[in-house]
Amino acid sequence: MSAKPTPEKKKKILVVDDNEIILKTISLRLQGAGYEVVTALDGSEAVSAARKEAPDLVLLDISFPPDVGGVEWDGFRIMEWFRRMENVKKIPVIVITGGEEVKSKERAISGGAVAFFHKPVDHDDLLKVIRATLGH
Repeated sequence: MSAKPTPEKKKKILVVDDNEIILKTISLRLQGAGYEVVTALDGSEAVSAARKEAPDLVLLDISFPPDVGGVEWDGFRIMEWFRRMENVKKIPVIVITGGEEVKSKERAISGGAVAFFHKPVDHDDLLKVIRATLGH
């Protein structure tokens, strides 16, 4: 009798975007590809979800509407917060944005992002980069 292989633990991905339709679309694609997905709509949710859920990877939008509380959260600020958090700073971040591509890309990569995608995202390309980043 051969022992059953232990099922591999699903990799967890945190998706951060202020657009609920984009969150849902990306989440469904990732779940269909076998990932566990956690979502956040803004910076404070992203920081607390990253701390609580310890994802294996973060998909992060750059542009967010101005926060009502006066804190200007954007993807760059979220990345700065992640880099300060001990259990989060090593999590790879893939940036997805619909904004100004050239400046954003340079800033995202220099801020520690492992990859950069412009909206609308090609989901097949995104999945390839996610698999390569997570090493499977």
